[in-house]
Amino acid sequence: MPALGGPELFIILILVIIVFGAGKLPQAGGALAKSIKEFRKESTLDDEQPKQDQIAKEPQPERKEKTV
Repeated sequence: MPALGGPELFIILILVIIVFGAGKLPQAGGALAKSIKEFRKESTLDDEQPKQDQIAKEPQPERKEKTV
């Protein structure tokens, strides 16, 4: 997939303004940012969960009590 340069991004910006309108652009950007934030949060939780499960499943060393 080719990289997006300046002219391509400018054309995409113009199309977004035409589709959403200038008034709705801040709302659309906020919704996009919120979605990305939620996605990152959930993906990091999925990464941490197996580590916690693995720690819980590891056998604990047996402690020997001393009798006097």
